[in-house]
Amino acid sequence: MPLLAQLAARRSAEPRELTAPPPPPEVLQAAAELAMRAPDHQALRPVRFVHVGQQERAALGELFARAAQVRGRDAVGMQMARERAFVGPALLAVVARIRDDVADVPPHEQWLTVGAALMNLLNALHLQGFGAKVLGGSAARSEVVRRAFCHEGEQIACWVIAGTLADAQAAAPTATRPPAPIPRDLLGDWTPDWAPDGAPGGMP
Repeated sequence: MPLLAQLAARRSAEPRELTAPPPPPEVLQAAAELAMRAPDHQALRPVRFVHVGQQERAALGELFARAAQVRGRDAVGMQMARERAFVGPALLAVVARIRDDVADVPPHEQWLTVGAALMNLLNALHLQGFGAKVLGGSAARSEVVRRAFCHEGEQIACWVIAGTLADAQAAAPTATRPPAPIPRDLLGDWTPDWAPDGAPGGMP
C-alpha cells in the first residue's frame, strides 16, 4: 500500500532541516482544506490556520519580544524571543475556538477535532513533499500574541513550521532507521465485565 508507506514515513522535521522553498499558497490551501475533513461533531469548526508571511515576520518578532518582556525577560531574552519569529520557511498559527455552551459537544471533543485537523494538515504537507514540525512555547499562550491573531473566544493552540527537507531522503523509510517499537497495548479487544454465560470479563 504505497500511500500507507508514505504516511508511515512522516516525522517531525527539525527546524534546521527545513529549507526554502516553503510550501506555495496552493499547497497550504490544499492542506488546510484536508484538515477540515477531521471528525467535527455538529460542524463547530473549532480550528483555523493563520499564515505568517515573510514580510510579517519582523512584526511577529516584536510581538514575541513584547510577550517576553511581560514575562520579565531582559534584553537578551527579548532578542532571543524576537528571533524565534524567523524560524522555518513557512509559519502557520493554529487557532482554536473551544466553546463551553454546546451541551452535546464538550470541550474535550472539540480539542480532539483540533488535534485531528492538525494531523490532517501535517499529513497533507508530507504527501505534497514538504516537511513540518509543531511548536508550542510561551508565545502561543501570551495574551499579547493572542490578541494579534485571535477573535473573541479563540486561542493559539500551537505553531506549525514547514519547508523543503534539506535531505530529500530524510522523509523516506530506510534500513538504517528502524521503526519505533509499537506499544504492546496499542490495540486491544474489549471484554465486558460480565458475559452471557456468567464467565468473568475485564479490561483488555
